[in-house]
Amino acid sequence: MRRLLPVTDQTSASPQDPADREWSLDELAEAYAYPPLGPDAHWLRANMVSTLDGAAQHEGRSHPISGETDMRIFGTLRALADVVVVGAETVRQEGYRPARAREAFAARREAAGQGPAPAIAVVTASLDLDFSLPLFTSPLVPTLVVTGAAAPAGRVAEAVKAGAEVVVAGEGAGADPVRVVRELAERGLRRQLTEGGPRLLGQFVAADVLDELCLTISPTLTAGDAQRISGGPSVTVPHRLAAAGVLEEAGFLFTSYRRI
Repeated sequence: MRRLLPVTDQTSASPQDPADREWSLDELAEAYAYPPLGPDAHWLRANMVSTLDGAAQHEGRSHPISGETDMRIFGTLRALADVVVVGAETVRQEGYRPARAREAFAARREAAGQGPAPAIAVVTASLDLDFSLPLFTSPLVPTLVVTGAAAPAGRVAEAVKAGAEVVVAGEGAGADPVRVVRELAERGLRRQLTEGGPRLLGQFVAADVLDELCLTISPTLTAGDAQRISGGPSVTVPHRLAAAGVLEEAGFLFTSYRRI
């Protein structure tokens, strides 16, 4: 992987760090490390991919606009998180499976007081999910279903029967994004990663609870009417983030922006 210096540290180049070599998983883990968190703090980062013309998907899925290094960073971000927060539609379309333990990150997770793998938290109002899938029947750590107090009781019961932990994070049928972040943090899941989809990310953006965006810019054009990475109503005032770093490989840009 060719390295472009992190924009916050442009004076730290080393002649022993050639720009054209591939980063190791340890180096990626350091580059994407969560900031130090106080005892009551939490951090929500998003990981998304977009084409040059703004499409977050091609034919309903993000995989066609991704690439090998993008998936490597995807795995690194997961390996650093306590919990992966995802919308139900993305679970259905992307065929989500349980997060797995990875030996390359085992010592790092143990030192951080984390379990062997992050939990998956599915945000849903209807609970229209297939609870017979491995995501619910055979996860390494129990999958969380995050919903509202008025969610369909029968579906809630099915989720519990399948082994999922139901987290109530709203008074209506759906979850309140502010409460989603808080409820997960109160369960010790403070290093949070959302992988969308666009509607869920839009809710987090609108609620101003997103701390960091890790955005892969894919060197592709798709045209069409695909969703952007963030959907839903626009915010009154655009949220300004600060550039934190960028990598490049095979025309892909791997960027990181953090809350100012």
